[in-house]
Amino acid sequence: MKYKMTLAAALLAATCFAGAASAKTFVYCSEGSPEGFDPGLYTAGTTFDASAHPIYNRLLEFKPGTTQPEAALAESWDISSDGTVYTFKLRPNVKFQTTEFFTPSRALNADDVIFSISRQIDEKNAWNKYISGGTWEYADSMGFPKLIKSIEKVDDLTVKMTLNRQEAPFLANLAMPFASIVSKEYADSLDKAGKKEQLNQMPVGTGPFSFVAYQQDAVIRFKKNADYWGTAPKIDDLVFAITTDAAVRYQKLKAGECHLMPFPNAADVQSMKADPNLKVMEQEGLNIAYLAYNTTKAPFDKPEVRIALNKAINKKAIVESVFQGMATPATNPIPPTMWSYSKETKDDTYDLDAAKKMLADAGVKDLSMKIWAMPVSRPYMLNARRAAEIMQDDFAKIGVKVEIVSFEWAEYLQRSKDKNRDGAAIMGWTGDNGDPDNFLDTLLGCDAVGGNNRAQWCNKEFDELVKKAKVTPDQAERTKLYEQAQLVFKKEAPWATIDHSLAVVPMVKGVTGFTQSPLGDFTFEAVDIAE
Repeated sequence: MKYKMTLAAALLAATCFAGAASAKTFVYCSEGSPEGFDPGLYTAGTTFDASAHPIYNRLLEFKPGTTQPEAALAESWDISSDGTVYTFKLRPNVKFQTTEFFTPSRALNADDVIFSISRQIDEKNAWNKYISGGTWEYADSMGFPKLIKSIEKVDDLTVKMTLNRQEAPFLANLAMPFASIVSKEYADSLDKAGKKEQLNQMPVGTGPFSFVAYQQDAVIRFKKNADYWGTAPKIDDLVFAITTDAAVRYQKLKAGECHLMPFPNAADVQSMKADPNLKVMEQEGLNIAYLAYNTTKAPFDKPEVRIALNKAINKKAIVESVFQGMATPATNPIPPTMWSYSKETKDDTYDLDAAKKMLADAGVKDLSMKIWAMPVSRPYMLNARRAAEIMQDDFAKIGVKVEIVSFEWAEYLQRSKDKNRDGAAIMGWTGDNGDPDNFLDTLLGCDAVGGNNRAQWCNKEFDELVKKAKVTPDQAERTKLYEQAQLVFKKEAPWATIDHSLAVVPMVKGVTGFTQSPLGDFTFEAVDIAE
């Protein structure tokens, strides 16, 4: 009963804050529901915003507003001369959160770090399959099980990780949400009580806010972590008011029912900028939206068929209709603001006649296919349904019949990973660490097939290039390898690259302390609200 009463209180806080309470209760109109609260199990930014960022910390974290890793739970580290042994000194006296459902008896130590990583890479670990159907998608797609040879406890505040080879972006990878550190003591208590799944429902971390309650598809409530090791949050309560419709989020923002919202409709941005009660931040997004063909299924197993379809997509029309011009058509699988972006790559020209001929030459006629359209707004794709409708019309012009399908967001993410998925899925990505590897290997490498690699595409030439780049310490050499990989990608066309978008964040004028992240994160430990 107590838990249900807390949920009701959270709902009230999300919709009825006013007066003095508004100074310390911050309401974020989030775009969707989290898949769960254990970051290691997921890859979606919506889930990370509700779990990894408020509740947890990592050994390293990105300096706000940058892609530069800095000390967090690890206050220092040493790397061996051959680049394969990393020794982390943990910050002392870091306390796990005390909640209504757990009271820790000790501070963070090496056991928590070893537990957090080992469960993701060791199939024999008792927690490797604690969620039915759950997978460690990020760790798997980045090759962590093959990369990490061992994790050892030197002492309570020292952890040694030994790799099987060099990994140029390893420190940046450890700063990513999936590498969040969870409490082994809490996990052990759940195991003893026969309630392992609760780790993904009622989380405990070391982050700036502790979890209070979650009402499915409605509201999440957090409160300030009084024992936080870092700078204490300025707000007492953080509420995620889950609001999937961008127009409704805007109305709530104008009405004072929330303080900040993500992913506005492009058509509303100018009126937001003109509103004296609002302010709007914007920056180039480190992102890509794409249409992922299932390259294991005929006729999409033929590059010439995929290229033919790509030639039929009017990307400029999508950019204009969906983004009102606040995006650019995409050529490469990484954004142009990222180092190693290939300027030599030539995009597929919009040419319906050529597309028809290529399909005919490939022996394809009377093709029917599905286009999957995500149900939520994302920074790289504000309205996937509208983008799918434009592609549906484009494909009809070359004789291809399209059915548009969609699912609830968590189900969409899960189903789209299926190696037997039909058709092509609209997907996208915002970089999680500022490294090209986070796009090229994470989304297109052979290790990511069945996970982040929604195209199910395993190309030996491409994979060898990106794997070699991973173990090359010199950035100039890495750049050459990634440039070659992008040319292979374009020749094989496992995706139709759609757009790179401008990231726009509107908020009420009194909000201070919010830093827009190039990684697309929404974090609130530093925010405040003017009286």
